[in-house]
Amino acid sequence: MSEVVVVRTGVANLASVLAGLRRAGASPRVTDDPAVVRAAPAVVLPGVGAFGAGVAGLEARGLGAAIADRAREGKPLLAVCLGLQLLLEGSEEGPGHRGLGVVPGVARRFREIGGARVPQLGWNRVSPAPECRLLSPGYAYFANSYRLGAPPEGFAIATAHHGGRFVAALERGSLLACQFHPELSGPWGIDLITRWLELARSEATC
Repeated sequence: MSEVVVVRTGVANLASVLAGLRRAGASPRVTDDPAVVRAAPAVVLPGVGAFGAGVAGLEARGLGAAIADRAREGKPLLAVCLGLQLLLEGSEEGPGHRGLGVVPGVARRFREIGGARVPQLGWNRVSPAPECRLLSPGYAYFANSYRLGAPPEGFAIATAHHGGRFVAALERGSLLACQFHPELSGPWGIDLITRWLELARSEATC
């Protein structure tokens, strides 16, 4: 899969995501056009910053419904960091804002338990369930204060530990959502992006 559309959310520094996609062999382009998001062979939803601002940015551009429909239709979608949280029903960080509702659950703030610092900044081990097709064991780079604690039904889950277990990533078909930054997670992260691109390519040729 060479052509990948990266959503301009208004709350993400896209440089690292674009660089990571290129290292994985993709030819990314950035858009905030909902029609392009709906029609693209593969889409990346990045995000850095606050949940409320992220939701507002998507809705202001008319992108929320396009992304949600794409996910529900099983079209290839990679969500990164805040991107994962935007797929949820909501977040403690923005109680007045509704998420896209693609993934059941609410993002909640880490508790400072057992010396766990908030935000979580740095490397942490990712442990996928046996049913995961894309995710493999390894270490990923995280930068987050909020997380999804309870694994949602209908998804294959990878977990990590920071003041308790939480959802590090989830996948279903060609939907891959990572709380960590795969583009900043060294060769392991680039390999993950590459596997997602290969799956997207295979689905496009079916």
